[in-house]
Amino acid sequence: MRNLRFPIPRLLAVIFTVFAVWLPAQSNAQNHDRDRLVIGISQFPSTLHPSFDSMLAKEYVNAMARRKITVYDHDWKVTCLLCTDLPDLAKRSARYEKTPDGKDGMALDYALDPRAVWGDGTPITTKDVLFTWDVGRHPETGTDSSELYRRILSIDVHDDHRFTLHMDRRSCDYQGLADFNLLPAHLESGVFEPAADYRKRTLYDRDPANPGLWYGPYRVTQVNPGASIVLEPNPLWWGKKPYFKQIVVRTIENTAALVANLLAGDIDMIDGATGLSIDQALSFEKRHGEDYQVIYKPGLIYEHLDVALNNPILSDVRVRRALLHGIDRQAISERLFAGKQPVAHGQTNPLDSVYYGDGPKYTYDPSKAAQMLDEAGWPMGAGGIRRNADGTALQFDLMTTAGNKSRELVQQVLQSQWKELGIDVTIRNEPARVFFGETVSKRKFTGLAMFAWFSAPQSIPRSTLHSEMIPTEENAWAGQNYTGYASDRMDKTLDDLELVCEPEANRKLWEEMQTLYAEDLPALPLYFRANSYILPTWLKGVRPTGHQYPSTNWVEEWTVTE
Repeated sequence: MRNLRFPIPRLLAVIFTVFAVWLPAQSNAQNHDRDRLVIGISQFPSTLHPSFDSMLAKEYVNAMARRKITVYDHDWKVTCLLCTDLPDLAKRSARYEKTPDGKDGMALDYALDPRAVWGDGTPITTKDVLFTWDVGRHPETGTDSSELYRRILSIDVHDDHRFTLHMDRRSCDYQGLADFNLLPAHLESGVFEPAADYRKRTLYDRDPANPGLWYGPYRVTQVNPGASIVLEPNPLWWGKKPYFKQIVVRTIENTAALVANLLAGDIDMIDGATGLSIDQALSFEKRHGEDYQVIYKPGLIYEHLDVALNNPILSDVRVRRALLHGIDRQAISERLFAGKQPVAHGQTNPLDSVYYGDGPKYTYDPSKAAQMLDEAGWPMGAGGIRRNADGTALQFDLMTTAGNKSRELVQQVLQSQWKELGIDVTIRNEPARVFFGETVSKRKFTGLAMFAWFSAPQSIPRSTLHSEMIPTEENAWAGQNYTGYASDRMDKTLDDLELVCEPEANRKLWEEMQTLYAEDLPALPLYFRANSYILPTWLKGVRPTGHQYPSTNWVEEWTVTE
């Protein structure tokens, strides 16, 4: 077989042709209403409910109108947003204890900020904590973080703001409670039952402008499905008064059109997490960089291909390894992204303190890939397509979010390189709200699904890799192990990572997890993303975090230059 490299220069010419038709840059400060900020993103949330459908677009919007109990801050440290203090073993606000059945558990003390109220004036209290726990742990609800809620054996309520969680196990990262997404009991309890229908009945979808759903610096006042979300200051917000009288988050799924709207003055900025890819931002900066702030922020963002492991073709690890050997990921990084998005050899980013760099790696080697496919029973057949002994073609679908030009370009590269190996790949894309809201979350993809995982520092990937986290109809599609990966070794390693806190033993477990991931390849690693933020010159205070909790968690710090 000829060792042909993929035609990136020709494909780049296509995308640069698209860039060339962008409108000339205009001064983005001219005639601008400084009381209003219009943000462009490339995805529209499938829901605004904080516990359904893990989408960064939703997190980005919700962080302006809600506050998590805890998050990681800009320095990658756990901090309180809605609580007053973190539980601490040294202060006895975190304690080891025995569970009712004699196992090792923990008690964690939290207190909600007593100033906090829902947007309709109802105080945020421990009643909301108890209701959220009931919703989250119900077997028919299917919340993203259902396991967290099930780990809470009981909750002691001390008063309207103080409570103690009794956990079914000990944990090294016990302080954080970011996935406990408070819900307004005074509103949502009326639509919760029957639990199996709650997702269809929630006010976050039926009445998203209801002020009682929100309690951040802003509240959602208007939702135009698929198009835009309008936020206005929350008059009952207890923190620093936000600057803008209105923030509009507009969805423009085609990223080239997103840039055109920016240059035309229809939007003021493009968010980094759900906006332009690095290649588009670099091209934009060359043409218009003097008129905007262009920020590049490397972070814990893992672009990859989730594998449908129930597909008989892809269930063979030899095929998965061959697919990875058949991609020139280094060339993708250098030629498409100017080296700013390094090749990923696993799901753990080198920026993370727990990264292990000596695990298995799959360099570009099409000859080796061809040999592995031969050995796996897929010899080259007529028409340049490999077939097995039954005559089945080596064929599968490759899906991603429609309109994302960078991903669509990478798709074409993968399709071209794999075709040289005799693999027939069909590209089939969907709007982000459908792709994430249905196809990925309910494991409807049949081949490969390209998207990114955002994570927090030292985040144990239990929700994506543990066999208990495989979404099924029976568990109401709870969990994020969309590949269906099931490994006893991985399950034990993930379990131990939470419990074994001694530094050297914990480090070895991280090495084991990353090695096993690289050997089994439940997903095919592509690259670690750096996000690009295109901001107007007059906007200040936006500080990208580099992890899964976006800059909008501190939107009240955003202001304009005088």
